[in-house]
Amino acid sequence: MGISIGVVGAGQFAPSFLRLWSAHPDVSEVRLTDVIPERTAEMAAQQGIAVTHASFEEMLESDLDAVAIFTQRWLHGEMAIKALEAGKHVYSTVPMAIEADQIARIIELVKETGLTYMMGETSFYYPSSVYCRQKLAEGAFGRVFYSEGDYVHDMDLGFYAAYQYSGGDDWKKTASFPPLLYPTHAVGNVLSVTGQHATHVSAIGVKDDRGDGVFDKDVSQFNNDFSNATALFKLADGGIMRTNEMRRVGYPSHIRESRLRVFGTEGSFEQLATTTLWQNKEGVEDVSQLMETKPSSSLDDSDLANVDPALRDAFRSGLSPVHDRSRLPKEFDGMHNGHEGSHHFLADDFVRAVADKTLPPINAWVSARYTLPGIYAHQSALQGGVQLEIPDHGDAPV
Repeated sequence: MGISIGVVGAGQFAPSFLRLWSAHPDVSEVRLTDVIPERTAEMAAQQGIAVTHASFEEMLESDLDAVAIFTQRWLHGEMAIKALEAGKHVYSTVPMAIEADQIARIIELVKETGLTYMMGETSFYYPSSVYCRQKLAEGAFGRVFYSEGDYVHDMDLGFYAAYQYSGGDDWKKTASFPPLLYPTHAVGNVLSVTGQHATHVSAIGVKDDRGDGVFDKDVSQFNNDFSNATALFKLADGGIMRTNEMRRVGYPSHIRESRLRVFGTEGSFEQLATTTLWQNKEGVEDVSQLMETKPSSSLDDSDLANVDPALRDAFRSGLSPVHDRSRLPKEFDGMHNGHEGSHHFLADDFVRAVADKTLPPINAWVSARYTLPGIYAHQSALQGGVQLEIPDHGDAPV
């Protein structure tokens, strides 16, 4: 008998995961709910979901084993807490939460209950991260002393439409979401390679000057006017990490929205929009082909109907040459993938953790280390770059 999963949020990410979990051999049932009943009904019909719930609260009162949170990014923390308190395993899209005390409560609940919590951080599975972990394991980097992770995603390339779809008439209030509170594609990309955690941060935010009502403090639900921000972190091993969160930038984010650079004493890795290099003291190797992901669906696929054309490439990118396909269920062969091949691995790792009672790779403790740095970086930026200490909840229990 497989596990049952309830998906919360019939938005742009949901179709891919509804299909994957419905196909997974260890999942017995997938259900759906959304705050907009029409969206629930439409997506359920499209994806063949037989059972829907009228609300998140109703879903929590049901006999489901797990819930998967695909809602607005500032709601994840409180919803994960409610789900864990209701006895449900939790899969949450990023970020884990936007408040440090919510993160602490999630970890406390996982400790108390033994339930699974997993954050769906895509960058853990990007070809760049997989490749660099392999190089690090081989000792090819030597000592890694400096790394950079960027999330370079211009608002003009799909984000306006995404916020309008999710935010309705008041979408400008939430489109101003502080860039550093969405840190995990940049921070997680680095930390998934090094295995370190950030201890201190100093950050600077750049105030927006577009004048279109987005990133306007008078409009913003978050009292935020930063559209771009840079953070410099000290890591536990004495190394350095820099991250950039950019929402106004002349860059083709539809080609590659997350970029990784890792520098060691013996070798280094650098990634740009279309070029990726491995370098050491002997020379330079172009490894761009190893990073290439093959499309897993057409641009006009019905599952992408609510995704802006500028975002569709990210939602259909499949596996690369460095991905290990053999560890995935055979049922996933030929199915939709996305975000540099990560969707298949994310969906399977959550099911495996719940079914086998094991820790997922991006468990509550790892999720905290990917998320807390951004929360404190934003506070640093609000204070003009003052250095702040970042709390740490330690390693996951063995």
